[in-house]
Amino acid sequence: MNGIILFAVLPYIALFSLLLGSIYRYTYSGFQVSSLSSQFLESKQLYFGSRPFHWGIIFIFFGHLTAFLTPRAILAWNKVPLRLYILEITAFAFGIMLLTGLVLLIVRRFKTKRLYEVTSKMDVLVYIILLVQVITGLWIAYFFRWGSSWFAMVLTPYVRSVFAFNPDIIAVVQLPLMVRIHIVSAFIMIGIIPFTRFMHFLVYPFAYLWRPYQLVIWNYKKQRN
Repeated sequence: MNGIILFAVLPYIALFSLLLGSIYRYTYSGFQVSSLSSQFLESKQLYFGSRPFHWGIIFIFFGHLTAFLTPRAILAWNKVPLRLYILEITAFAFGIMLLTGLVLLIVRRFKTKRLYEVTSKMDVLVYIILLVQVITGLWIAYFFRWGSSWFAMVLTPYVRSVFAFNPDIIAVVQLPLMVRIHIVSAFIMIGIIPFTRFMHFLVYPFAYLWRPYQLVIWNYKKQRN
């Protein structure tokens, strides 16, 4: 019963929450969709935490996405041991980078009193979910080696079955506890996106990539005494 709730029901609750919650926020509070930037309040620690965090999470995200979209290519790549080692070590290194950046951002958030004004309870929940995701991910990578291969063979079919509205949970419920926690926390993270600062990556200003350059004129004249 727990397996059905966590791996057959929870995914659809998360996706339903993501879809309807995003539509609601865009419709009724579109101009308030923001990560509530705190750069003006503190920038130095933000720089050193944000860089490793974002580089790490981007690599890890697209690594998971690649294993989901092209499992056969991943398995073919991993047939050569050296290439498998390179992939696993690189992914683990980016995971460590992600954890380092996340810890620095958490310390900054709760050590700098000025940031309390832009910190909500949902921010705390975001940090908890991210910590669970990253720590369990690193745990899995270290203790259950060659995750890129068994992800492609076990988790990719499961995720595809979810999107096909016919979830096959037979293999997933037999995975180690840490792997199941990792999966469940991922669904929770997806479900809370519309209600947290996670929402900001759905409204990334992609138009900035191809818009023409803007001319900024500094029209300030210092007053003479």
